[in-house]
Amino acid sequence: MQRTISLSQIKQMNNNAPNCLEIKPIKYQNDLAKQLFDSIEHQPWAMLLRSPSRTHIDSRFDILVAQPIATLTTNGEYTLVKNPDGQFTSSSDPFDLLQAEQTRWLSDINYEGDLPFVGGALGYFSYDLGRRVEKLPELAKKDLDTPDMAVGLYEWAVIVDHNQQSAAIVGVNVERHYHWLLSQTPMPSDNFALNSSWQSNMTKSEYSQKFAKVQEYLLSGDCYQINLAQRFVAEYQGSEWQAYQKLEAVNQGPFSAFIRTEQGAILSVSPERFLEVKDRVIETKPIKGTRPRSDCAQQDEQSALDLASAEKDQAENLMIVDLLRNDVGRVAKPGTVHVPKLFDIESFPAVHHLVSTIRAELDSQYAPADLLRASFPGGSITGAPKIRAMEIIEELEPHRRSAYCGSIGYISRHGRMDTSITIRTLVAEQGKLHVWAGGGLVADSQCESEYQETLDKLSRILPTLAQ
Repeated sequence: MQRTISLSQIKQMNNNAPNCLEIKPIKYQNDLAKQLFDSIEHQPWAMLLRSPSRTHIDSRFDILVAQPIATLTTNGEYTLVKNPDGQFTSSSDPFDLLQAEQTRWLSDINYEGDLPFVGGALGYFSYDLGRRVEKLPELAKKDLDTPDMAVGLYEWAVIVDHNQQSAAIVGVNVERHYHWLLSQTPMPSDNFALNSSWQSNMTKSEYSQKFAKVQEYLLSGDCYQINLAQRFVAEYQGSEWQAYQKLEAVNQGPFSAFIRTEQGAILSVSPERFLEVKDRVIETKPIKGTRPRSDCAQQDEQSALDLASAEKDQAENLMIVDLLRNDVGRVAKPGTVHVPKLFDIESFPAVHHLVSTIRAELDSQYAPADLLRASFPGGSITGAPKIRAMEIIEELEPHRRSAYCGSIGYISRHGRMDTSITIRTLVAEQGKLHVWAGGGLVADSQCESEYQETLDKLSRILPTLAQ
């Protein structure tokens, strides 16, 4: 017989907390989170963070949430806040609003166990939310309705721990929420299918022209590195959740996610961590450097070895490491920023990546939301220096990036945060799927290989959904 365990019995709780934190163990299954999500995937603000890889170091927990007690939706200069008192629109900084609303409705709570999320904020922050952090020109076309930020405050969640092969529903009023979850039934939907071929927002010739412009900026000393991306779009019908599951099965991204928005859905199979805070320790793991995988084991191994020793890729990676050290340093305890791992090789189904790790201690005067704002958007997908690179991206890319190169993640009530960089990420709305791929360009980049790299990064996405 399952029972509800109050952490007040085994941990010292925050006496000011309005509710005891409850943890109700439930039976573990490898695909439990997906099974439960099947019944609610059609509901706006239902969100699932997935760790499908059984081999990647950062792939451990699934987190399912629904029925937020408050929501924050940012479009341009304004954020619509809905909470138990009603709703209001604010022009205040979205990160400050998020911190204030979370403090008001889901105050900090003491918890020292392994669960990464015990209630709190969860959602996505688009690349274009960076316009609220830095002043940028408005040149690229905004043709998507998906908001710049959509974050819910959730008082409960289902957590699946694949390392310990355990599962629980955690938060407050967990029996009631679990009963509600089990009572939901799937909505009938058509099978997913593409109704058109994928079309890029730039031809190869246009990419070459933009590449040449980037080189002009680099050689003039305007920037050291600039990320240039192209966007693909295709018409579709049927279930976006079904499309996500197809993508997850072949990509195995440790930071995968499905987010049901009021406009459509966001499907992410990201391999990249943006920012983690655990016990006040900050970790960020920028990716910069890519080689395609090969079915030939010998050739595949050689490709990884080539990447590990590639001076150009190491130089690109180091530029972003320096940028992120500076970003993190804004809110880190002085003297704690360090780089324990430089130029590691991490392998994924489609590509090998060059990954570094930066760590620091969050200074006592700052909260995780402050770190997110100080570092947003992630330097690995902009370039260096960041603001100038973003200005050039705005000039050269035809459309705004929307959710691409933003972030998906959570800020838990007990101070833990984990977020991804939303690469390998699709936005579904109005019967169209949009997906982006880009790469960091430096002075000695070669146009042909950089163009091919954007295709390599989508080699397990575009064909997978076309089948």
